[in-house]
Amino acid sequence: MSKIWNIGLLGCGKVARMHAAAIGELSNARLAGVWSRTRSSADAFADAFGTTSHATPGELVTGAGIDLAIICTPHLFHTAAALEVIEKGAHVLVEKPLSIDPFDGDRMIEAAQLKGVKLGVVSQRRWYPPAARVKATIDAGKIGTPALGTVVMLGWRDRSYYDADEWRGTWNLEGGGVLVNQAPHQLDLLLWYMGEIDEVYGIWKNLNHPYIEVDDTALAIIRFKNGAIGNIVVSNSQKPGIHGKVHIHGSNGASVGVQTESGAMFLPGQTGILAPPVNDVWTIPGEEHLPALWEKEDAAYFSAIDPATHFMKLQIADFLTALENGGEPAVTGFDGRRVVELFDAIYRSQRENRPVKL
Repeated sequence: MSKIWNIGLLGCGKVARMHAAAIGELSNARLAGVWSRTRSSADAFADAFGTTSHATPGELVTGAGIDLAIICTPHLFHTAAALEVIEKGAHVLVEKPLSIDPFDGDRMIEAAQLKGVKLGVVSQRRWYPPAARVKATIDAGKIGTPALGTVVMLGWRDRSYYDADEWRGTWNLEGGGVLVNQAPHQLDLLLWYMGEIDEVYGIWKNLNHPYIEVDDTALAIIRFKNGAIGNIVVSNSQKPGIHGKVHIHGSNGASVGVQTESGAMFLPGQTGILAPPVNDVWTIPGEEHLPALWEKEDAAYFSAIDPATHFMKLQIADFLTALENGGEPAVTGFDGRRVVELFDAIYRSQRENRPVKL
């Protein structure tokens, strides 16, 4: 009989409930315990999901025999929670972002290496079929080499969103705004498709959210190490939300892309994913007709699942497969750190009014 992996959740908020639902759909895993910074929250969560609550992250690992800990705390607390469970020998999957600065990301990566455990970061949009098609097509050389990559994410967050949790919209607890919280999924896809970054020039502003400290809008120009260039435009200032897109243009003139979000943006625990992602740009000669076929396939696929939890389930399953086979998860701690380094560089670029080398 195959091993049943014990999974623990650290943090018991809205995203943790999605992870709990995803774990419940896996035949080779069970939710073995939870921890929260507030013990009453952990107790209530444990009662709701039929598991146990624990007083500290370390006691969760040892007391519940945790194999994989999934970190769902507010951003500032990712590092401390991860380091504690790594020290106890658990593998770790961290909700995005990995950390709020590259130094803490380095600490987590180094600790995992020293302890011989695996570290990953949640980026479940890589499992969206249209996003995976873009990657497979680039890897097959159908656009030549990636020459220009763009991210455009235009969404909306209102005051009730920021008032829902004390950590939202703050530098010390959230670590930033749209760059740190909403954009990491698209930034991860851009890096997955385009490769390593050499230099970034970025700026940010708060356009229409005077009640928060942090950015609601940010722009960046990127020079990649392979000679390609890129552009990022991300914002939480377009009501009720427009779209999120990642487009890659190749050296042979062909372009591919994915629209990961459309309309009002997904809010964990509050709204559903309104529409399936689509390959909204596809100009490879002879394949121009395929997006219309894929759109029908993807719509049928999405109608048969709960997309809010299904792709989390696929990423957790991928991580467990890595544990079984001794390989690496599809999204590693290094991948998560690249995203952190990118948004940190954009903030640094504005502070120092210059391009920043990564």
